[in-house]
Amino acid sequence: MKMDQTEKLILEAIDQHRDEIIEFARDIYDHGELGYKEFNTAEKFIKKMKELGLRTETGLAITGTKAYLNEEKKDTASLALLGELDALRIPEHAHANPETDAAHCCGHHAQMAGIFGAALALTVPEIAEKLDGQVVFFATPAEEYGEIGFKNELRAQGKIKYGGGKCELLRIGAFDDIDLCITHHIAPGDDIIVGSGTGNGFVSKVIRCLGKAAHAAGTPEQGVNALSAASLGLQALGLNRETFRDEDCVRVHPIITKGGNLVNVVPDEVVVETLVRAKTIEAFTDAAKKTDRSFHAGATAMGAKVEITTLPGYLPTLAEEALPELKRAAELSAPETNVIEASGHTGGSTDVGDVQHLMPVYTFNTGGVKGGLHQVEFEVTDEEEAYIVTAKMFALGAYGLLKEKAARSRELVKNYKPVFENSAKYAEFMDQFDSKEVLE
Repeated sequence: MKMDQTEKLILEAIDQHRDEIIEFARDIYDHGELGYKEFNTAEKFIKKMKELGLRTETGLAITGTKAYLNEEKKDTASLALLGELDALRIPEHAHANPETDAAHCCGHHAQMAGIFGAALALTVPEIAEKLDGQVVFFATPAEEYGEIGFKNELRAQGKIKYGGGKCELLRIGAFDDIDLCITHHIAPGDDIIVGSGTGNGFVSKVIRCLGKAAHAAGTPEQGVNALSAASLGLQALGLNRETFRDEDCVRVHPIITKGGNLVNVVPDEVVVETLVRAKTIEAFTDAAKKTDRSFHAGATAMGAKVEITTLPGYLPTLAEEALPELKRAAELSAPETNVIEASGHTGGSTDVGDVQHLMPVYTFNTGGVKGGLHQVEFEVTDEEEAYIVTAKMFALGAYGLLKEKAARSRELVKNYKPVFENSAKYAEFMDQFDSKEVLE
């Protein structure tokens, strides 16, 4: 495929920094951190951006960071390249961080390597001058939605309101100076995927069943068993599953994070965390009501009390067509690799969907890994594809959208019909899912 001089310079610049990009990726891979705790990961990114002479904004939604290129051109178009800072708690993984039990089994380290590599290329003066718009290299926190109890503590301290990093960044206005975004995800296999299908949205819940402690052997009749109340709630939830429509792709997957204090004491507190997911807002709202009813029933049966704290999760991911500029970027970056367009629906969720409700977001997936995502078997098998091709696609995609007076970016933004006109409207909508209910 014929390429212009700037595209050649981009590819050459990334190839020249290949070892540096891979070293950065390996460092992030071996030092995973969990959501809203990614202080060291953020610092490593900040250091690289400052070395490139870029102005940075830090501490956004605790650990989020933005680095700016071509700020004087922001009124023409402002494009963000999104990378995610956090990992998953998978302590058995070969590259788990022993200090945090976190491992990058979802490939977020490849995103971070990709935007770092893109920054190395796009800041080359001969390339930067061809970009007729602003580029924001955006490291975002807490995409993996977990540790709900910890996030509730952050909420109580006034540090966040939403559990998802991009959701919180939207709420505080950190996306207000951005017009459109490019984002990436890793995918096992040999193909490059451009575009995205639909994905589930969800709400999160912390369910506290509260009973009364007593000697479990001597006087159990004096206690109220919170574990029994929780068990009944889980059974009732299981029986509700037949009411979930197949086409709604409902997923409810609770865990017990506290099951009692001591084996010879009747459990007086049991804590259950769960996400309630579905393809549409209406469907996960319905499933959430059935989840609440189930645990109410369990508590009533045992004479216990139940507290259910519901938090906004993520909005459903919207389908997007494959961006021609990203298809071209794939063909230039990896000419021997098959490029396919995304389609279909996934039961998983991402806060990228929330950003889509306000502005265009264009997605691509690269391979270079094997084993399932979020699993201990996850393994990087091809660093060239996972890191270097990712960097090239980020950079070439940015150039394609911002060259020639950023005409393509301006066209995409003009024709996009957002669900919410601004971040305030988005936050107003999300707040309806923020509640706490107590049943005596």
